[in-house]
Amino acid sequence: MTHLLADLTTLRVGGPARKLVEARTDAEVVEAVAAADAAGEPLLLVAGGSNLLVADAGFDGTVVHVATQGVSVASEDACGGGVVTVAAGHSFDAFVATAVQRGWAGVEALSGIPGSVGATPVQNVGAYGQDVAQTIETVRTWDRLERRQRTFVAAELGFGYRTSLLKRSRVALNGPHPESRYVVLDVTFQFPLRAAASEVAYPELARRLGVEVGARVSSAAVRAAVLELRAGKGMVWDPADRSDHDTWSAGSFFTNPLLRPDQADALPTDAPRFPGGDGLVKTSAAWLIDHAGFGKGFGAPGPATLSTKHTLAITNRGGATAADLLALARTVTDGVEARFGIRLVNEPVLVGTSL
Repeated sequence: MTHLLADLTTLRVGGPARKLVEARTDAEVVEAVAAADAAGEPLLLVAGGSNLLVADAGFDGTVVHVATQGVSVASEDACGGGVVTVAAGHSFDAFVATAVQRGWAGVEALSGIPGSVGATPVQNVGAYGQDVAQTIETVRTWDRLERRQRTFVAAELGFGYRTSLLKRSRVALNGPHPESRYVVLDVTFQFPLRAAASEVAYPELARRLGVEVGARVSSAAVRAAVLELRAGKGMVWDPADRSDHDTWSAGSFFTNPLLRPDQADALPTDAPRFPGGDGLVKTSAAWLIDHAGFGKGFGAPGPATLSTKHTLAITNRGGATAADLLALARTVTDGVEARFGIRLVNEPVLVGTSL
């Protein structure tokens, strides 16, 4: 039986997997990964598939579909807050909904982000002024190099903007191409218990809520506002909806560039600038794309275009191949570099291909 990676990704592209293993328990995940490593087979881990662009040729190795589920509450009291462990394959947005319902504050602004819980610490997933590094306590992994379980506390994970130790730790185990050293098995979060959310830190979200930046608003109100904002940008994934092709994407295709001060000074005066940490300046990839001449819907009628709602998303209009999506991504990156001297970096993981 042929298993197309297109069926496991939100971009709905990707050729066949030579072997697909469905893993519903931690033991099955470890067993499948260890078997592939023992056989010297290339390995690809897939859960929600929202951050992958797989080549049309597919993947000539073992694909492990991580389908573990469950939320376990270790403690829930005013002193220690809520300490909650979530299986790697569990839907992240379903977990956020549970957190809001239970009064676990700190992830409500991450509502609507597709994919699985296990992927979130790898990318340090963030949106609207929050990221998972703010609430993660530990991450339990399978170390493919040492062939044992390892648990990392947050301070060891080296979180940064859309990065972590987990993302940076890649080794060439089964061939010339580096693969992830650590396989996330579960993530433990620690939350303060309060009905009010953390401070609203993002201006766009504050405007939608009708409050000032820094105000505290109920977690439920923040979740509702974020879902509205994301839906307006075509970034709420519904696997059953095959009509809105703006959602056939990997979310933001490019990260916001971190620039040296001299690079930021060279941008037009109206270009967005935000503190990027370590003396760097963050600017908006969406602004750069738009002002380089690539507006919403660029590339129409397709088969691949920028979203009609948000310039940062590259979308499959229904019949696109991975090659089509990459061709559009190259056009955009080349155009932005020619206009501003900045080379955009892709956020999704590219499998079997590159920009």
